[in-house]
Amino acid sequence: MFRTLFGMGPKVDLKALKDQGATILDVRTTGEYAGGHVKGSINIPLDQLAGKLKKLPKDKPVIACCLSGGRSGSAVSLLKAEGYEAYNGGGWASLDRILKG
Repeated sequence: MFRTLFGMGPKVDLKALKDQGATILDVRTTGEYAGGHVKGSINIPLDQLAGKLKKLPKDKPVIACCLSGGRSGSAVSLLKAEGYEAYNGGGWASLDRILKG
């Protein structure tokens, strides 16, 4: 229930998606992002995402992350509504560990 509530859905191999070219989208504020982030990720704060969708390629999956998974869950809902293949990667630090693993 908790995973579904935050847009995480069924377990997905996020590392495999990244290896296949998925875009990592960090939806935290620019200040939070400056304090640490997944290498190669794109930072578009959640409150600006709707107006900046053109910065994200639609032909690749998007893995959204934030601090804990709440904002990235909202981002995934927005992205899916706009026709993107999107996944909630949860908190950026744990996602970073998964992608490096």
